Amino acid sequence: MNRHTHQACTSFLAGKSAMIDGSTLIARNEDNFVAIWPKHAIVHPANEDRDLAFVSKGNQFATTLPEKAYHYTAVPDTDPSEGYFEESGINEKNVAMSATESAYTNSRVLGIDPLVDDGIAEDAMLTVVLPYIDSAQAGIQRLGQLVTTNGAAESNGVLFSDADEVWYMEIVSGHHWVAQRIPDDAYAVVANQLAIEDIDFDDSNNYLASAGIRQFVQENRLNPDGNRFNSRHIFGTKTIDDAHYNTPRVWYGHKLFTPSAFEDPTSQELPFIQHAEQKISVAAVEEFLGSHYQETPYDPLGTGTETEKHQFRAVGLSRTQNSHILQIRRNVAPALAGVVWQCLGNPAFSPYLPFYAQGDQVGDPYSAANQTYDGQNPYWANKLLNVLSEAHYHQNRKLLAAFQTQMQAAGYQRLQLGDQQTATTAIDLGTFNAETAAELAQAIQVQTGKLVQANADLSELTFAMDAGL
Repeated sequence: MNRHTHQACTSFLAGKSAMIDGSTLIARNEDNFVAIWPKHAIVHPANEDRDLAFVSKGNQFATTLPEKAYHYTAVPDTDPSEGYFEESGINEKNVAMSATESAYTNSRVLGIDPLVDDGIAEDAMLTVVLPYIDSAQAGIQRLGQLVTTNGAAESNGVLFSDADEVWYMEIVSGHHWVAQRIPDDAYAVVANQLAIEDIDFDDSNNYLASAGIRQFVQENRLNPDGNRFNSRHIFGTKTIDDAHYNTPRVWYGHKLFTPSAFEDPTSQELPFIQHAEQKISVAAVEEFLGSHYQETPYDPLGTGTETEKHQFRAVGLSRTQNSHILQIRRNVAPALAGVVWQCLGNPAFSPYLPFYAQGDQVGDPYSAANQTYDGQNPYWANKLLNVLSEAHYHQNRKLLAAFQTQMQAAGYQRLQLGDQQTATTAIDLGTFNAETAAELAQAIQVQTGKLVQANADLSELTFAMDAGL
C-alpha cells in the first residue's frame, strides 16, 4: 500500500487550571516530509451536502456517516487526491480536535494485532469524527468505536478538548486504544511516540480504553512490568531514533515550562504529565511550537558544533504546514468560546492570528485553491516569509523578534476587539474573521518588504567603488 502520510508532528495540551485565562487548549505543528505541501483553511456548514457512504481516497477506509453534522472548521490539503487530511478544527459544540500525532507501535504488539490496510487513518479521521461529537469524551468514544470495528491503519495520537476537559488518545495497535485526561492543572508535550504511561482502569473519569485491552495484553504476555499497566512500555518503542528525533522535543518543552525539571534530552522515560511553574499563555505555546532549542548547543541556527546543531530534530521546521492552537475559552459567551489560533508555515517566523470558530469563514484567501505559488495567498505568503527570515537569521534577529511580538499583541487585540464589539452589538463573526485575515496579510507583506531590503543589503554580490576612481 502506498499512502502519503503527514508525520513528524509535535503536540501540546494544557488543562484549564494550568492556563493563565482558564481556557482549555490543544495545539500541534502539522509537519510533512517536504517543505511545500499546500494547505487551506475552510469552514463546513452544519448538515452540508455529503455522501453518507464515506470512502477514504487514501486507503479506501469506509464507514456510514450520521445524517446530522455540526458546523466545523478544518485545514485540509489543497490537493485532496490522497485524502482530505483536515487535521484540526473546532465544531459548533465547542469541541476541538487535532488529528494526528504520528506514533509507532513495537513489533511484539503488531505481530499479534497488526495495523489494518483499509482501517481508519489520518487522512479521514477528523472528517468522520469532529462533525458528529458534542464533547471531548464523545470524540474518543466515536473514534474508538471506529478503530475497534474497522481497525486502524496507523498508530496515532489524537487530541480532543471541550470547555472543561482535555484528552489525549493513542491508537496502539490494529484494534486497541487508550486515552487519558490531562489533569486540569497540568500540561503534556508529545513528539511522535506513544506517550501515555500508567492506566487506572478503575478511574473512568480520567482514563478510557478499548474493551478487552487488559486481556489482550495478559493473554499475549506483552507486559514487561508485570502487574503495572504502563501503556508506553507495553505498546511503544525505545529506539536510538526516538532518543534523537522525538524525546528532545519533549525535553525542551519541559525545559521551557518547568525549568527546574533538569531532565536528559535523550531520556526514554520523560513524564507524559508535567506541571508548569507559571500559568501558561497562548503566546508561550506559540513560542514553544516555533522553537529550535534556542540558548542550547542543539539549536540548528545557533553557535554549537556542527554535530551538536544537527543532533536533535527541532520543533518548528521549514516543513511545518499548519500550526494551530485550539482554545476553548470559559469567560465568554459560547458563540465566542472557540478560537482557532492559525499559523500557516513555520511558527519560528510566521505569526498566529485568532479566528472565531463559529464564524462562517476565515477569509476568502484562506479557503482559495493554492496548488501553485501566489504571493498574495496566505499559505505561500507565509512560506516566502519563512525563507526570507531564515536566510540571514542572526543579522535580522531583532527584526524577526520585533515582528513576532507585534503580531502576538495584534492577535490579543483582535480577540479583545471582537469580544467587545459582540458585547455591544450583533457582529457577523465570519466578516470579523475576514477582516482579521486581511490585517494579517498586510502585516506579512510589510514584514516581507523589510526582509527583502535587509537581505539585499547583506548580499555577498556587492562592491564598494573606490571614491578615487
